[in-house]
Order: sequence, then structure tokens, then C-alpha cells
Amino acid sequence: MPVIAVCSLALVPITVARLKPWGLITLLDPATMIETPDAMQMERHLKVGVNDINSATTGLVRPRDSHVATILAHGRMWDATAPLVVHCWAGVSRSTASAFMISCQQNPDIPPSRIANLIRKLSPTATPNRLLTSIADDMLDRAGAMVDAIDAIDRGEDCWEGTPFELPAHWDHTL
Repeated sequence: MPVIAVCSLALVPITVARLKPWGLITLLDPATMIETPDAMQMERHLKVGVNDINSATTGLVRPRDSHVATILAHGRMWDATAPLVVHCWAGVSRSTASAFMISCQQNPDIPPSRIANLIRKLSPTATPNRLLTSIADDMLDRAGAMVDAIDAIDRGEDCWEGTPFELPAHWDHTL
């Protein structure tokens, strides 16, 4: 089954080698952006230079509509025949928000609360970035349901590196 795999920067090499994904989404500070792994096609590696913040902070890049639009466009290009890997520095916030928004986009009939609850079950450390989620909620016309869903699962456990997890690409009513 195709999945959206979420991991930290440190786990990218082994995750890409293990899953042989269709694509990769990297969300890092612009100053610490990585090169495309050898196993990946450059055009399927989306690099998003953004910091893990929720409000304007001097010297940092706050998530914007353009970042979310690019992530959602990459998600629409994904054919779900092979996994999609999403990562940030720790695999906790930016990557989790991105996986959540792509899952909500791919599965418009599934309540965001079900997707968020599965994220929490799979990763006790997951803490989706609220600003990225809020922008996606607006773009996907979810009327606040995505933000409400991440608020309901609350902040994950504190960690240095998040617990990696995999979401199904396509949901059915048994999940």
C-alpha cells in the first residue's frame, strides 16, 4: 500500500533506501537545505525553505500561502504508486503538518480528526505546525476542521527527534 512516510533529516537516507519513494519533500531552514539524494529524481524532490515557527520572527522564514500551495501541488502530482517521504529537521512539526495536509487533500471525504488521531496513535511526538495547517485548512476549504483536529490531539511528547510514521495514501472507512 502506498504511504506518506514522515521522518527526521537523520533518517532520510535509510528511509529513501528502504521505501524507494516516488518523491521527497524537504522542509528545512533555507540555510541548511540538503541536496537531492542520489536515489531520487531531482524534479520529484520538493525543497521548501521554511522555519518551524507560527508567527513572524526576525531572521526566520514564516510559513506562507506560497509554501503550502507548493506542498499541495507536489501532493497532487504524486501518483501514489510508490511512497512519498516528507521530512524536516526533527520529523515532528513541519513534516507532520505537510503529511497531514496531503492526506486531507488526497482523502477529502475523510474527517481530518480521523487522520490526526491516526497520526497521534502512530507518533506520540507528532506536533503538526499550526500555521502550515491553518493555511492548508483554508486552501482545502475545510472550514477549520484541520486546525480543530490538530488542536484536539494536542502537542506531542517533547523529543530531540520524532517517532517516524507512515500514513496510508488512500483511506477507506475501515481505517
